[in-house]
Amino acid sequence: MKPGKELLFLALGGSGEIGMNANLYGCDGKWVMVDLGMTFSDPAYPGVELVFPDLEFIEERADDLLGIVLTHGHEDHIGALPYLAADLNVPLFATPFTADLIRRKLEEQGLVKDVQLNVIENEGSLQLGPFGFRYLPLAHSIAEGNALLIDTPYGRIFHTGDWKLDDEPIVGVPSTPETLTALGDEGVLALVCDSTNVFNPESSGSEGAVRDELIKAVKPLKGRALITTFASNVARLHTLGEVAKATNRSLCVAGRSLDRIIAVAKANGYLKDLPELVDFDTAMGLPRREVLVIATGGQGEPRAALARVADGNHQIKLEAGDTVLFSSKVIPGNEIAIGRIQNKLAEDGIKMVTDRQADIHVSGHPGRPELAEMYRWIRPQVLVPVHGEMRHMSEQARFGLEQGIPAAVVQKNGDLVRLAPGKPGVISRERAGRLVLDGDVILPADGMTMAERRKLAVNGQVSVAVALSARGGLIGDPVVRCLGLPVEDDLDAFIAETIEDVREAISKPGKSKPRGRRDRSEGRSEGKGDDVQEAIRLAVRRAATRWTGKKPVVTVLMIAG
Repeated sequence: MKPGKELLFLALGGSGEIGMNANLYGCDGKWVMVDLGMTFSDPAYPGVELVFPDLEFIEERADDLLGIVLTHGHEDHIGALPYLAADLNVPLFATPFTADLIRRKLEEQGLVKDVQLNVIENEGSLQLGPFGFRYLPLAHSIAEGNALLIDTPYGRIFHTGDWKLDDEPIVGVPSTPETLTALGDEGVLALVCDSTNVFNPESSGSEGAVRDELIKAVKPLKGRALITTFASNVARLHTLGEVAKATNRSLCVAGRSLDRIIAVAKANGYLKDLPELVDFDTAMGLPRREVLVIATGGQGEPRAALARVADGNHQIKLEAGDTVLFSSKVIPGNEIAIGRIQNKLAEDGIKMVTDRQADIHVSGHPGRPELAEMYRWIRPQVLVPVHGEMRHMSEQARFGLEQGIPAAVVQKNGDLVRLAPGKPGVISRERAGRLVLDGDVILPADGMTMAERRKLAVNGQVSVAVALSARGGLIGDPVVRCLGLPVEDDLDAFIAETIEDVREAISKPGKSKPRGRRDRSEGRSEGKGDDVQEAIRLAVRRAATRWTGKKPVVTVLMIAG
């Protein structure tokens, strides 16, 4: 697929899911990418923490890729860059704060010299072949959240990135309704728009309101106050600095990602009024009602500061009479991990306040009233919902049509959309998968390694080792070992019976499988040794199923004399 005289859109991540955003635009034989993010793993990928989009489609067309333009610095928009950008060998473009975050990531991976990173001034612009980009600031839960106005020979695209409307944003100055209305007056072909909060009937709310509610919540507390929030939310960090001042508390920060964000923010002109921070020892030596701690870990991350505080394994100590305030939204899938930490805190008599009990958090994504306002300002001909699960994107398409947008295209990762010329719609299905970071190795999420690991996690594993003479007779006793099989109290009896089944399989291998069966994967007939090995494998698995109801992975090691 080489773009012709047309305007194409293809999501390789972030459509049909929340996170891992990676979007391609194509025209006149060239492609550009907007964002390259990651997502966190789930139980489907045992042992894996990070998941990336599979870029096979654009890797095969890398000579036609002009660059990667980044909207903002959240991990689901820039997190895959240190792992995938060097292979694409194209320049990156970002505003100063986002570029600083990216640069530090590249430094950690030793890739600064391998990846060209270009800093674009706030509200600046750039030209990549037939694509013209202009940064337009929008409010979001991180500094320098931006939309992109993309000019092409076939029409303008307004790519929102992540956004919200905020009358009191605390950090940054978002584009005004007048600016956005003027863009709509000039004509916009397609609005590619964040769908995350489409089911919220109310606006997301203002950061200024959160400041007032946090001051109200912290002021009467007599013990230590610990507030956990997303580390990247620079506006919230500014807010917490004001809360510390208003409540006469010294401010202490716990968490490496918070340290990193604060350093980057200050280097780029933000958080200038943040109070001087105190270290852990100083904080613990102050009267309890004079301490405010900001900590990472509000999503239940086991190695983050809050989890370690809850376990009593951190220099910051809490006890009965202290309070933890969760100034963050629960990301779906993290409920159990968060609940585990909250239960530990509750055991110690520590009070907790969440966004359900007080208005101490606002989302960085638009609710329905905000979406309606954006539609009214931009007035696109086509709405393309992104950044959401299918239910979110389908609902935004319906809502946009109800609000008067002439057309909407519901697509998912891998759907190649022609936006112009002609009627917009999906024209083909391209490969779009997932990659996982397993240790230091990047693997296909649907590959053999993950499939085997899932089987091991569900059914356990049994190994059997046998030594055979030149005539095929058994030498000594078979050795059987099992992992993850529910036979704790019956282990010896299970192994003894399994050994007898192995003996029988060796003496009568033909009963387990017809001799000389055609092996399709190898294109040859299996011999006697293969027959015996398969007979042993089946015998062991039958024994395990008989004892446990499980069908474990069985590994057979045969040593022939």
